[in-house]
Amino acid sequence: MIAIIDYDAGNLKSVEKALQFLGQECVITRDFHEIKKADKVILPGVGSFGDAMSQLRKFELDKVIHEVAAEQKPFLGICLGLQLLFEGSEESDGVEGLHLLDGEILRIPEKEGLKIPNIGWNSLDLQNNGRLFQNLEGSPFVYFVHSYYLKAREEAIVKATIDYSTHIHASVEKDNIFACQFHPEKSGTVGLQILSNFAKL
Repeated sequence: MIAIIDYDAGNLKSVEKALQFLGQECVITRDFHEIKKADKVILPGVGSFGDAMSQLRKFELDKVIHEVAAEQKPFLGICLGLQLLFEGSEESDGVEGLHLLDGEILRIPEKEGLKIPNIGWNSLDLQNNGRLFQNLEGSPFVYFVHSYYLKAREEAIVKATIDYSTHIHASVEKDNIFACQFHPEKSGTVGLQILSNFAKL
């Protein structure tokens, strides 16, 4: 069973549909008991960093996320869900993130000819043998929608990058914690392979 955390700020249904397509049992929930008994947990997210952290704290989901992470249960953050796992974001000064991983979330720099937010398909530069990217070769294309990006503190946890105005850490993995800045649930067969790899952990 995979629990998809519901905090009124996520692209929940598209994640659920992708997992169901893969034959995975999943539930959209904010119930502590359901989240804790799940085999794996996904934190999706769209919207602003500050609003999302406010919602997580309102429902006290920040506490259960830390408990699940401490139990070494596979945990996947998607898009804003990746950003929330870090210390904080330039988008919301003074708002503390979940800080399960070390790094900062920065605004994508303005550059002539490039639109912000970065919306569309980018090819990933895979590195450091990420478990989410098994059975994918070359530079797989995935779908992004974001104005802020991750700069992780530890290079070793970075499993995929892109270059869009700057060097962006697009996916990370450390122990049981995984995260993608892109949307695997909107990335066609490549995204389904990534979600399948997570489900099989």
